[in-house]
Amino acid sequence: MTTTNTLTKADLAQFTGSEAWYRLALVRDVLFTDGAKHVADVGGAYWLLDEIALAQRYKPRVAAEEFQVWTLKVKDAKATVTCDDGNGNAVYSKRIPFTDFPLDEISLYFCNKTILLPSEY
Repeated sequence: MTTTNTLTKADLAQFTGSEAWYRLALVRDVLFTDGAKHVADVGGAYWLLDEIALAQRYKPRVAAEEFQVWTLKVKDAKATVTCDDGNGNAVYSKRIPFTDFPLDEISLYFCNKTILLPSEY
């Protein structure tokens, strides 16, 4: 998806709740909020939501965590996505060989089968 909008941290801070919940096509029991949808739409990052959702299904250590903090760190068009238990204990990490995600870092939460921005928690 090509868009002229840019994703900023200031935009993300405006999301403090969600009026709607959306369902991922790949993992139908995972939902995401207005804020996560904004990240996916404006940042071209549906792939990131898919990474989080697919890890729930295929990574037992991830699925065992009731509350998860997902962090994407981008440098030189490469990235690392990491999942931790909310206390800084990493349970999963994956290198992303290429991304054009516009921010150098973003965190998303996963709890109650829902992907959301920290400000929406």
